Amino acid sequence: MPIQILSPQVANQIAAGEVVERPASAVKELIENSLDAGATDIRVEVRDGGRRLIRVQDNGSGIPTAEARLAFERHATSKIVSLDDLDRLTTLGFRGEALASIAAVAHVTLLTRAAGEEVGAFIRIHEGREVAREPRGTPTGTVVTVEHLFANLPARLKFLKQPTTEAGHIQHIVTRYALAFPERRFNLVNDGRLILQTSGSGKLYDVLVKVYGLDMARQMLPIEINEYPTGTRSANPRISESANPQSLIRVSGYAGTPALHRSNRSYITLFVNRRWFQDTTIAYSVIQAYHTFLPSGRYPVALIFIEIDPADVDVNVHPTKAEVRFQFDRAVFSAVQQAVRKTLVELAPVPQVEAPFSATTPPASGVQWSLGGIDGWASRRDALLGAGREHGDLTVGAQPISPQLPASGPQLPLLRVIGQLNASYVIAEGPDGMYLIDQHAAHERVLYEQMLAQHVEDRLPIQPLLEPLVLNLSPEQAAVVAEDLEILNNLGVAIEPFGGASYLVRSIPAVLRGDEPQSALTEIVDGLMQNSDTVASSREALLITEICKRAAIKAGHPLSNPEMQELVRRLETCRSPRTCPHGRPTMIYMSATELARQFGRT
Repeated sequence: MPIQILSPQVANQIAAGEVVERPASAVKELIENSLDAGATDIRVEVRDGGRRLIRVQDNGSGIPTAEARLAFERHATSKIVSLDDLDRLTTLGFRGEALASIAAVAHVTLLTRAAGEEVGAFIRIHEGREVAREPRGTPTGTVVTVEHLFANLPARLKFLKQPTTEAGHIQHIVTRYALAFPERRFNLVNDGRLILQTSGSGKLYDVLVKVYGLDMARQMLPIEINEYPTGTRSANPRISESANPQSLIRVSGYAGTPALHRSNRSYITLFVNRRWFQDTTIAYSVIQAYHTFLPSGRYPVALIFIEIDPADVDVNVHPTKAEVRFQFDRAVFSAVQQAVRKTLVELAPVPQVEAPFSATTPPASGVQWSLGGIDGWASRRDALLGAGREHGDLTVGAQPISPQLPASGPQLPLLRVIGQLNASYVIAEGPDGMYLIDQHAAHERVLYEQMLAQHVEDRLPIQPLLEPLVLNLSPEQAAVVAEDLEILNNLGVAIEPFGGASYLVRSIPAVLRGDEPQSALTEIVDGLMQNSDTVASSREALLITEICKRAAIKAGHPLSNPEMQELVRRLETCRSPRTCPHGRPTMIYMSATELARQFGRT
């Protein structure tokens, strides 16, 4: 094909793909325009996850009639004039691409009136082409309606998730701006239902309660404004060298108590000059502040506001404006880490020690192993099983474990428990060497196969709750639960919508009955979020895996000798005893020959 210049329509649709990735992207751009226009009341309405309708209405300054059509031209903006303005941006938007990008892939209606004008302007754009324009009466402010998003781009449309998932992403965006601007009133209506409504009182804590719920907000510690000097310059050439080396970094916000933690870092929310952004390095500074305060593999909940001279931060990194570059990156990292750490040291309550894991002695088993004629091991097996006949079933975690024969014969030789290492690993002796068993991974495998078998046979034990539990979720969590509602109910989590992002839970799988239901279910939903792209046919197995991960005994948990014996015995009966359901090894093995070689005996 010869080299040619693309038509404006094709070029606009390609460019729109960078700015408008999904309905939530369009909502983000329109909210930023409303905030930049000085709006104090912003209403967002969506239908069908934003595919059929997105409407953002504000009481801001509005657009003058003479400039209304110009607003749809690419790179048309009132926020910057020259390249120097990029060095000190104080507005959320500045690229002049939002309306043009949205209008290129949807049907857009603009109704606006600027302060001081008697009549407003009405303009309708279909996929980049103007189809109607007329004067209309309307209050001061702007209403932008987006309909049939991506209708002209079937390839993009088919990659959108279910409406509940897309609505969750939209709620995520709206809540972030509600947190950044607590003095502005936000209303979010999804399919005719009011999902979020903030008061605009200017108190961040009020918005925290609306977004996270009262129980979670009560576990958030306020980070008072901390000021830190900037330090060594970054090597980023895009930030002006005229930045003031004596400028200050101010850090404030909220940090969760050490008892409030999650299984992933998505609950660390960052703002710079009230602009929401994503940065793994700054998020890590928050995690580092919790060093020794959280269990291994857990992440904090935090809301961090960074205020810095606009000349010291570059927000013109990507069209979505979700990434930034700091002139004094090391100083920002240090400032956030110190501010959070100081808050935790001064305000965090003393953590409560959980009740120790308890169990009885091993039960009578009756399970027969084929030992392949290895002398001496049959007598050890009989002694082990005979000792347990006096006592009854062992409880590992919260679930009584009854003996079950493996479906296809033993996968492991009989193991004799020697002891425990670092309260995390069971040391066992086999007929041909030493086995070091990860107690969490092993128990996870045992519970997984047990629960899977019970589910297939339709005899999964259920634990009804004495009182229904109200589960307050984040927008992303609520979207996952909405998609997997049927699967959750099939596996014993009797859960139903309770308005907004809240759900009512009436029962849980019995394997979780010794756990705190709210914390357990939140962690399980977080695990489902991390695997949101899993095909539907495997979602049931994934949910069972997440339930067993939560119910399994954890590393650092001391076990008695009978507990270790029972855990190893149950592992021996599993179909796939060598890995946990996530694929991690349950054990490592060293042969007697290798041990002798290491000690110089051979």
